[in-house]
Amino acid sequence: MYVLPSTHAWFQHQHYFFMSEKPFKYKHSQNIGVNTNTKVAGELALDHQVFDEIPVSDTFAWNNLIQTHLASGELDLVVLTYLQMLLRCVRPDRHTLPRVLAASCRCGDIFVGKQLHAHALKLGFSSDHYVLTALIDMYGRLDSVDTARWLFDKSPSRNSVSWTLLARLYIMENKPGLAIDMFNQMVELGVEMDSVALATAVGACGMLKSLQQGRNLHKIARKCGLESDVLVSNTLLKMYTDCGSIEDAREIFDRMPSKDVIAGTTIINGYVRKGGFNEALKLFRQMNMDGLKPDSLTFSSVLPACARMAAHKHGKEIHGYLLRNIIDLNLMVQNAVMDMYVKSGFIEYASRIFTRIKYKDVISWTVMVLGYSLHGQGAHGVDLFCAMKNSNSTIQIDQVTYVAVLHACSTARMVEQGKFYFNCIKAPNVSNCSIMVALLARAGLFNEARIFIEERKIERHAEVLRALLDGCRNHQQSALGRRVIEQLCELEPLNAENYVLLSNWYANSTRWDMVDKLRQTILIFSFSSHLGRFTYYLMFTQS
Repeated sequence: MYVLPSTHAWFQHQHYFFMSEKPFKYKHSQNIGVNTNTKVAGELALDHQVFDEIPVSDTFAWNNLIQTHLASGELDLVVLTYLQMLLRCVRPDRHTLPRVLAASCRCGDIFVGKQLHAHALKLGFSSDHYVLTALIDMYGRLDSVDTARWLFDKSPSRNSVSWTLLARLYIMENKPGLAIDMFNQMVELGVEMDSVALATAVGACGMLKSLQQGRNLHKIARKCGLESDVLVSNTLLKMYTDCGSIEDAREIFDRMPSKDVIAGTTIINGYVRKGGFNEALKLFRQMNMDGLKPDSLTFSSVLPACARMAAHKHGKEIHGYLLRNIIDLNLMVQNAVMDMYVKSGFIEYASRIFTRIKYKDVISWTVMVLGYSLHGQGAHGVDLFCAMKNSNSTIQIDQVTYVAVLHACSTARMVEQGKFYFNCIKAPNVSNCSIMVALLARAGLFNEARIFIEERKIERHAEVLRALLDGCRNHQQSALGRRVIEQLCELEPLNAENYVLLSNWYANSTRWDMVDKLRQTILIFSFSSHLGRFTYYLMFTQS
């Protein structure tokens, strides 16, 4: 912790001293105006001769020295150089304090930051735009956004930068609604708009999944002539994909005068999340044809489109592209390739990639644990999970991994292990409970499954009933299976699949009268579905 000398040293030309836990020695190039390759701060020596050679009136040289240390990450030396300025009666200017404030912010030292705030008040810089912005940023990151807001409200001089910075601080504290409120106040007060301010507000709409507010900001962007700005258009594109409006996102994408890899990756990711796998693959090919070089995030976004049997050839092509073009196969890309092979039916390929990964993360392990389970090798998945726990790595097992190993236990009918891992899930949802029901039912423990369902009060969830039905099929529990299907028909009376299940169940029991009756019901559903499509077609063609 540093105690800065009073700024009265500059006014009264007195010498002040400060205390430090250890002495600093400093070596630096004679040419102060040139960025030099210095050693790390711990190896530097403090040489007063260097400071003596800087003219007292040359604040620019001192600022340049401070900036050199800041750019090199030598944060202690930024503060020490500022101390020397004050001790040598050099008056800081409006460019000095923001740099030292940035160093205190990166150090996480609010004590120094508050002293610098006091210096700004004494030196008359507290209303300067540069200094004010640095103070708001420092308080917002090291104290709270409320303190930053208080300083912002007290300031007589505010510009677009300070407004936008405060909005970003709200987003960092996961308060996107307040960030949008800040932007709306800017608009009402007629504050000059720029692309950064607009993009910040649009990003907040994406976080809130507020499509209407996002569209309102889109209108403002069009009115201000900022719609075609690269930052704004990319942020609008992401906002629309986050809000699930792929049509609006595609319209933005098609109207972009110049597309970059960020835009291409965003629209591909949007289509994949909405299930538009073929369109995502088309856009990926178009990116390559247009000369846009995909990055690791692009590959991680497009590979899930190939994670199905029908598209495994495309996945292999993309993997081959990665290898041929010597693209950096970072862990994120390797995990995506591995997941693609798992879900497209090639567990052996996924296993080879997993074995080659030197530094695996929790995602790598989870993909393979779940992969073995999906391929009917649940016991292998449980063994892999145990290997992860027994390894000397610092991997933090998350809830998703526990769900994956629970799924593996269900596949392998490992009841006791499954119960243990289910209890490791902090707040199990209905999907997690349905896996546990499936495990008990597959093991033939229908009474335990019934008690579990009643205790959790999840008997009115179709997902749970279908999990129970799987066990009924395996253990030929005809009566229970019929009751489960009847419950499904009550829960989802408009789902024709339930009536098909019930019809098949009656057929297995040679109840042909009920089969004929249900067949008529299924035909009615089929006719209604086709009639609905035909009606929609007529409405569309006549409009």
